[in-house]
Amino acid sequence: MKKRIAILFTALFLLICLVPSVGMLLCGPSGALANEIPARVPEPMEEGKLNMEYLSGLTEYAADSFFVRRELITGYAKLQALFGQSANEDVVLGREGWLFYGDDLADYAGTKPLTERELFAAARNLSLIQEYVEGAGAQFLFTIAPNKSSLYPEYMQDWPAAETKRNAQRLMAELEKQGVAFADLFEAFGAEEETLYFAHDSHWTSRGAALAADTLMEALGRESAYFEGDFSAPEPHKGDLFEMLYPAAEDGELNAPPAGLNFQEPEGVRPDSVTIETTGGGEGSLLMFRDSFGELLYPYMADNFENAYFSRQAAYGLAESMSEETDVVIIELVERNIRWLMEQPAVFPAPERTETIEEAEEGEASLSMSTSGAPEGYFMAEGEIAGEPAADSPIYLMQNGKLYEALLSGERTFTACLPEEGAENCTVFWQEDGGWMRCEISLL
Repeated sequence: MKKRIAILFTALFLLICLVPSVGMLLCGPSGALANEIPARVPEPMEEGKLNMEYLSGLTEYAADSFFVRRELITGYAKLQALFGQSANEDVVLGREGWLFYGDDLADYAGTKPLTERELFAAARNLSLIQEYVEGAGAQFLFTIAPNKSSLYPEYMQDWPAAETKRNAQRLMAELEKQGVAFADLFEAFGAEEETLYFAHDSHWTSRGAALAADTLMEALGRESAYFEGDFSAPEPHKGDLFEMLYPAAEDGELNAPPAGLNFQEPEGVRPDSVTIETTGGGEGSLLMFRDSFGELLYPYMADNFENAYFSRQAAYGLAESMSEETDVVIIELVERNIRWLMEQPAVFPAPERTETIEEAEEGEASLSMSTSGAPEGYFMAEGEIAGEPAADSPIYLMQNGKLYEALLSGERTFTACLPEEGAENCTVFWQEDGGWMRCEISLL
C-alpha cells in the first residue's frame, strides 16, 4: 500500500513538473511581463556556424516563456502582499492598494542628492539647449513630470520622506537662476484636490495629462482648456506597476480619455512609439522630447499645433530633429530621471564663445573624437578633467582659434560637437581653485 502511494505521488509530481513545458508546446509561450523583453528562441546555427550558446539560450527562453508563468508569478505576488511584502523589487506597496515605482524612492527619501556641480551641469546643459533653440528662431520650454510619491506621499508606507529640498526643486531654482524657461508642474498638481495619478500606475491619468498640457500651454503663452474640457466614458486601464506585480490579474482601475481632440497621426502608431508625427487643428510646429509620461500627454499637444513631432530618444537629437519650420521645442522629463540631463547629453553644434582667457595654469585632461552620433560635418568630442572643476565652471574647447562651450556630462566629464576641420588639436579650459586651467591635446 505504501509503495503504491509513493508511486502515485511520484507520478503526480512528475506530471506537475511536465505542465509548464508540455503546456508551452500545446498552448504556446506565456506572454511577456510589463517592461520585459523575453528571450527569443535560439537558432542551432548562426552565420553558418554551430551556436555554442544554444542550450543556455534555450534554457533562458524556457524560463521566460513556460506555461502558466504569469499565473504563478501573480499568485506568489498576492501571497507576499498578504504579509506586506512586494514580490517585485521595482514595485513598492503603498497604503489603500496604491503602488509606487521603486526608482522613486531615492527622490522621495532624498538619499541621492545632486552635488552642486551636477546641479549646475544639468541646468547649464538646458541653458545651452535653449540658446541653440532660440538661435534657430524657436521657443524653448522644459518641464519635470513629478514622481507619484512626490505628489501623494500620504499613500506611501512608512518610508521616511526627505527632510531637505528634493533634486527637482533644487534644479528648478537653478534653472531660474540661469534663465531657463520651465513650467512648474509640481505647483500645478499641488493646487488640485483631485487625484490625478493612477493608484496602480506610475503615471498621471488622462485628466492629469490635460492639466499638464494646460500648464505647458500657459507657459508658452498659448490658450488651452483641456482640463475643463470633455472626457469620454471611463475605460479599463491596467497600470504598469500592477502588471509588473500581478501580470495575470485583472486591474479594476479606470481612465477617462479626452473627447473632441482634433489631430491625426499615421496608422499603426502606438503611444509608446519612439517617434510620432501628427497634424492638428492648432497653429505652428512643435518638436517635443518626452518619456513615458508623454503617452497620455502627446494627444493634447498634437491637438494644439498644426504639426507636431514627438521623440522618445534619450539623447535629444536637436541637430537632427529641428527644422526651419519648428516654432516650439519642449523637453519633458520625469523627476526620477533628472540625471539624464547630464548622462545623455543633447546633440547639436557646440556654441561659439568670445571670452578671452589670458592666463591659465597647466592641468590634465583627456579627449577623444569620433564621428559616431555626430551631425554631418562634425566630430563628437568626449573628455574628462583630471582635477576638480569649480562647481559652477563651464568647460571650453579651443579649436582653430575658436572657443566653444561643451555640454557637461558629469562632475568632470564633457561632450561637444565640434567642426571636423582642424580637429587634430584642441585645448581644454576650465576653472579650478579660483583660476583658469588649460590642457593642450593633440589628437594626431
